[in-house]
Amino acid sequence: MVYRFHEDEHGEVVAESRRSNLEPYIGLHYPATDIPQASRFLFRQNRVRMIADCHAAPVRVIQDPALQQPLCLVGSTLRAPHGCHAQYMANMGSIASLVMAVIISSAGEDDHNIARGGIPSAMKLWGLVVCHHTSPRCIPFPLRYACEFLMQAFGLQLNMELQLAHQLSEKHILRTQTLLCDMLLRDSPTGIVTQSPSIMDLVKCDGAALYYHGKYYPLGVTPTEAQIKDIIEWLTVCHGDSTGLSTDSLADAGYPGAAALGDAVSGMAVAYITPSDYLFWFRSHTAKEIKWGGAKHHPEDKDDGQRMHPRSSFKAFLEVVKSRSLPWENAEMDAIHSLQLILRDSFRDSAEGTSNSKAIVNGQVQVGELELRGIDELSSVAREMVRLIETATVPIFAVDTDGCVNGWNAKVAELTGLSVEEAMGKSLVNDLIFQESEEIVNKLLSRALRGDEDKNVEIKLKTFGSEKSKGPIFVIVNACSSRDYTKNIVGVCFVGQDVTGEKVVMDKFVNIQGDYKAIVHNPNPLIPPIFGSDENTCCSEWNTAMEKLTGWPRGEVIGKLLVGEVFGNCCRLKGPDALTKFMIVLHNALGGQDCEKFPFSFFNKNGKYVQALLTANTRSKMDGEAVGAFCFLQIASPELQQAFEIQRHHEKKCYARMKELAYIYQEIKNPLNGIRFTNSLLEMTDLKDDQRQFLETSTACEKQMSKIVRDASLQSIEDGSLVLEKGEFSLGSVMNAVVSQVMIQLRERDLQLIRDIPDEIKEASAYGDQYRIQQVLCDFLLSMVRFAPAENGWVEIQVRPNIKQNSDGTDTMLFLFRFACPGEGLPPEVVQDMFSNSRWTTQEGIGLSICRKILKLMGGEVQYIRESERSFFHIVLELPQPHQAASRETS
Repeated sequence: MVYRFHEDEHGEVVAESRRSNLEPYIGLHYPATDIPQASRFLFRQNRVRMIADCHAAPVRVIQDPALQQPLCLVGSTLRAPHGCHAQYMANMGSIASLVMAVIISSAGEDDHNIARGGIPSAMKLWGLVVCHHTSPRCIPFPLRYACEFLMQAFGLQLNMELQLAHQLSEKHILRTQTLLCDMLLRDSPTGIVTQSPSIMDLVKCDGAALYYHGKYYPLGVTPTEAQIKDIIEWLTVCHGDSTGLSTDSLADAGYPGAAALGDAVSGMAVAYITPSDYLFWFRSHTAKEIKWGGAKHHPEDKDDGQRMHPRSSFKAFLEVVKSRSLPWENAEMDAIHSLQLILRDSFRDSAEGTSNSKAIVNGQVQVGELELRGIDELSSVAREMVRLIETATVPIFAVDTDGCVNGWNAKVAELTGLSVEEAMGKSLVNDLIFQESEEIVNKLLSRALRGDEDKNVEIKLKTFGSEKSKGPIFVIVNACSSRDYTKNIVGVCFVGQDVTGEKVVMDKFVNIQGDYKAIVHNPNPLIPPIFGSDENTCCSEWNTAMEKLTGWPRGEVIGKLLVGEVFGNCCRLKGPDALTKFMIVLHNALGGQDCEKFPFSFFNKNGKYVQALLTANTRSKMDGEAVGAFCFLQIASPELQQAFEIQRHHEKKCYARMKELAYIYQEIKNPLNGIRFTNSLLEMTDLKDDQRQFLETSTACEKQMSKIVRDASLQSIEDGSLVLEKGEFSLGSVMNAVVSQVMIQLRERDLQLIRDIPDEIKEASAYGDQYRIQQVLCDFLLSMVRFAPAENGWVEIQVRPNIKQNSDGTDTMLFLFRFACPGEGLPPEVVQDMFSNSRWTTQEGIGLSICRKILKLMGGEVQYIRESERSFFHIVLELPQPHQAASRETS
């Protein structure tokens, strides 16, 4: 059975496979206390746990008195189960069990990045796969180790599926929000309740309601109007200072009328739109969602507190979740909050009599611009796709709806001897394939033109010209439906893999039957590297191509174990995981399950790293009994090997650059400490006003650099977790520090600096992270200096303050910065990099992209505007006034 942990840590059996005479458990839920936190911690450390016999009497461990610490059996398979768990197993009729932990990433990191046996904080116990046996059974270590590997692979796949499900859920929410916004633009606010889709479609719930202008609009399972007014009164008294409330139990939240609502309304999420308008979502109690997977608990089978049984645990769970609904997830609350903000703006515009016509017109213009931009981007992508298809190292061809060729890349032309010009317009079925493949290809085309795409289908292509004497070409293809911009199917594209060499060997093996040695050991380059295994995984075959590839002669490997000796000692693998994967593939082939194109890499006798694709096929007697396996290696082409070599070179180069950065990061701290100490000494001397200003600027630059070095984690900037060190500062000091950092470049390039900074800015104080603001402004200004034209060039700094009045009565400072230069300014690729999140092409673009994200974290925005005679950055930064920020922190 597969046992999944929910967010509140209770468990549910979500899948099972059992004999027909065993009791089903699928669908049952169990309290979180059934598997204590200590046990869950151990499952993250020791991911496979076996109990061979729950009735076996524990054997005491006699400890040597000389040992300083008690013997720890936490990670030992010999550790006896707890008495209550053994009793639990016996009561459910399970004598032996094998429990495997399913670990997923809770922070987007893959399992293969985690050292085996570690307990990283980013890893989460998703659930357990539990195998039960009705009699004592001991699972050998190799099989348990293989199970652990399978669970790692399953965890990776599950993590991908969960991420995909989360993305689909977010898309659904965004789509629903878009439709609701469209209703608000066209209709009254009540349309989000009275029309479809409604607010019930936004999040999973049993009922929803809108209380608008004193009128009640319920939908689904909801309280009565009198009850909703009582709830609003309770919210006003107890939660009037918040913007909303979410709870999975109104009773636990303190609502006095929860008992009167019963189980129909247990959980509630409410969003305040205005002081008198509210949105509600309701959920019924969890027990309503629970379905029995088999026969219910027998009425006479009472739980006496000692006899523990899964049915009793389920009954205890139902007692726990009475009057409690499913919890509200973070994504659901984000969707509710977003709709709340949209409705607030809509209600405010409605109250002020604002028309939406202007917004709609502007929106249409913006949509038109986006469509034109999208067409250009699609054209660029299409050209790149054509280039990739033409230069691909695998055969790719396409046909129209009549089955005539309209695409024929260089690789398939090389294999068949038929040029692109000659292939165009020919019938794939009538002209290019052999008769035995006609039925298969006709079926492929028919299904693909209906939208059903098939994979891994073998077809036999004819050869022409100089290639005709070499015989047919065997290709394994995937059929893909080609669609136009209206999503209508206009043809079929085939992406293939040439398997002619392997097919030649297999066909000859079938035809000659017993006399395969002449083929396997043929030095012909068409014969791929082949090795064989007997039923005990010992090497029984090792052909000439294998000897050349590995450097190990046949006589030194025949009879040795393929797993551990041949591949492990002779041909060294990268690690135990690679050895385990190879062992699983080999055992699957011995069990009758063939494997194709498995990535397999090893070091040969000379230490050269070999990368190949492994195909393992079962060897059987005439009666079908498996007696071993044949394994074929497909070696990467020279072009692919060159690509791998280039990749390894880039990896080495990146590692060397990382070492350099680590060295600079460490060594730069010492001179910074010296500058800080010197500045502190100067502060204690008698300085003139201008000298003191120079010292303040120097100190500000030193602190900015120290902050960058200290908080060098780009990940925190990318994921929005960067900690800002806020405080009161002088905006005049910030501008002095920013200007000082570009003065040398200005003088070197002989550029004029125009300052348009009012005196009130020099005297203004604000509240925020001074040194991050310096960093951002300096990078944007320096970019204008770098790309300003040298001849009669200039750079202008313009700063304008403003006061913004907030809805809560407070004021914030709104600063507008404009850094301008004549001409086109920044190159297009730098601007593109600045607004990109990956695939940067310029160093300047990387720096500007990071500064844009830091600015966004501080609540600011940046635009790059190119006019006919000049270009400029337009930066908006909103900062609280110091006295208001201090009062908020105190409260």
